[in-house]
Amino acid sequence: MANANWYQGTGAQHDAPVELPTSLLDRHADPAGYLADPGLVDAVNVALHLGQPLLLTGQPGTGKTQLANSLAWELGYHPLLKFEAKSTSVARDLFYTYDTLGRFHAAHTGEGTVDSLNYLHFNALGLAILRANEPAAVARLLTDDTQNTGKQRSVVLIDEIDKAPRDFPNDLLNEVEGMYFKIPELGNETVTSDPEFRPILILTSNSEKNLPEAFLRRCVFYDIPFPNRDRLSHIVHSRLGEAITDKHTLLQDALDLFDRLRDPAGGLHRKPSTSELLAWLRILAERSQDQKNYIRTEAMIEPALASLIKTSEDRPTARELLKDWLKTKQA
Repeated sequence: MANANWYQGTGAQHDAPVELPTSLLDRHADPAGYLADPGLVDAVNVALHLGQPLLLTGQPGTGKTQLANSLAWELGYHPLLKFEAKSTSVARDLFYTYDTLGRFHAAHTGEGTVDSLNYLHFNALGLAILRANEPAAVARLLTDDTQNTGKQRSVVLIDEIDKAPRDFPNDLLNEVEGMYFKIPELGNETVTSDPEFRPILILTSNSEKNLPEAFLRRCVFYDIPFPNRDRLSHIVHSRLGEAITDKHTLLQDALDLFDRLRDPAGGLHRKPSTSELLAWLRILAERSQDQKNYIRTEAMIEPALASLIKTSEDRPTARELLKDWLKTKQA
């Protein structure tokens, strides 16, 4: 619904539960709308040819994580298997986790099974390596939550690997290169991927800290550049085609203001990203359906600024930039 304000903040309750629109996050995550730049396409194909991990850097919101989802979808290896690195991650976590405490409790109380396999949970890369084998070959390792209906290749995303401790990538060198892992809790059982179904590994980094040189040597690298204006237009039409149709003025005005907000001379400490532009544009498109001049009024833009400006210190600066921009449009 255009211009909808579901929450009024008046203390009055709706007569019935309110029907809200589908989350924009779900729409923007649709792999069918992802557009990779030519350099990224080349880097992906080099990584596929060499069988090496692809390490992606770039500003937040430029599509690093979404590339992995797009690749899995386009090649027919969906769904994507994802591991989110944390400051507490260790190398084993990428393959499996083991409930040591639960196993200990069962052994000392007699409650439940003491079979170690029942306390094992396979994570992204461990699951991908399992699935790269015939089910019969790994039947001894399959649990109720481990699906393996036949040999298959998987795309695995290690998201924000730079958040993990520095030892994390170093501890993965041999396993990632050979696509295998060991399970000490099962008598040092070793699981190795069939080379013909080797998992495709995508890693993202926000460059918060440098990765070890030995790890970098084993990766294909690409830094996703921030899109120029023409590319932003293509991305917007790919993602929001149904919402932006016949709204050329809206798009051009929005890109003008977006450029102003991202300009280093503007003074914002945190620059809005491509993903935030898409969210902002969808709000503007819905609010401007009945507006002839689209976003050329402060009342039209101000309520949606919260989707672009995410710090309190940038808010006053953004308002001044908005006012100055509107004066140029109204002149």
